[in-house]
Amino acid sequence: MKTVFLTSNTSWYLYNFRASTIQALREQGNRVICLSPPDDFSQRLVDELGVEHIALPLDGKSTGAVQELRSLRFIWKVVRRYRPNAVFNFTVKMNIYCGLVCALQRIPFANNISGLGTAFIHDSWLFRRVRQVYGLVNRRARRLFFQNEEDLSVFRDKGLLGDTPFTLLPGSGVDLERFEVSPLPETGPFTFIMIARLLGDKGVREYAEACRLLKADGLDVRCLLVGPLGVSNRTAISEEEVLQWKEEGILEYPGATDDVRPLIEQAHVLVLPSYREGMPRTVLEAAAMGRPAIVTDVPGCRHAIEPEVTGWMCEVRSAESLAQQMWRVVTMDAAELQRAGDAARRRMEEAFSEEQVVQAYINCLSI
Repeated sequence: MKTVFLTSNTSWYLYNFRASTIQALREQGNRVICLSPPDDFSQRLVDELGVEHIALPLDGKSTGAVQELRSLRFIWKVVRRYRPNAVFNFTVKMNIYCGLVCALQRIPFANNISGLGTAFIHDSWLFRRVRQVYGLVNRRARRLFFQNEEDLSVFRDKGLLGDTPFTLLPGSGVDLERFEVSPLPETGPFTFIMIARLLGDKGVREYAEACRLLKADGLDVRCLLVGPLGVSNRTAISEEEVLQWKEEGILEYPGATDDVRPLIEQAHVLVLPSYREGMPRTVLEAAAMGRPAIVTDVPGCRHAIEPEVTGWMCEVRSAESLAQQMWRVVTMDAAELQRAGDAARRRMEEAFSEEQVVQAYINCLSI
């Protein structure tokens, strides 16, 4: 029996995005251990997916030396104690920290590049040093998994790849049986939905402002914002901001959920004005259900749609550009919107099956 680690900066991520991988690893007889900070999904990893969970003392937005060294020391002790046969790291901080520990202890590991994160969106002395360490770690990995060609090009151009083998994946894939096609709403106001962690870097403020602009122009639209508050990230949206938007009647915030399907069913179009992504899972899930999307013209987002066929693009960090595209789809002929939704589903069936992603991780164990 092999012992396999999956690591992330949240248990929420592992539960929502890696459940199928976990199940496949366990079905092959592996002992699966998840290393992540405790949150509402930690126990669900244990109870529902049958893994062991180790609570990691890690703050995703921290840059303090004492806190970071404490996290690194904890990871070192855990890896030395369990000596896993393989480690799959997800999210930037765990790619670096756990990857470094595995490299020093000669444990096989693979890093998943699911977007470039804050260290690449923002530039400072600290983040430049982070990128240097990232490159050193990646050169020791057994394999790197990328979710779009532009991120791969960035790593190659900045010397963060070395000779490490890599695989280009369609994001984390989408479960086509779970996310079945549902008809577009025929009654009620035209409904938009944004599903994301509530971060500034996800474009949440631009979405709220675009919704404000549409309503100020008298359009009968409903705007849903779905996702967890209180995320450990330097660009996290405050609860006060969300409450203000709700009080102004700009948008509805039903909170976070582990089943977005009923909410996607209520919507006509998904919106994701993110500053950069790997391959946004929410766009893929909405597409599988027959919903086109408006996304920013940035790496990851632009790869999640076929422009003018399964969705539309707006300028990054521009509420005005986003509002223009939202106005466009509200006034679009219903048949044209339906064709975009149908094309989105077909694209998921042809190229974004979750099975491809799971098999890539399974294959990595036997290399």
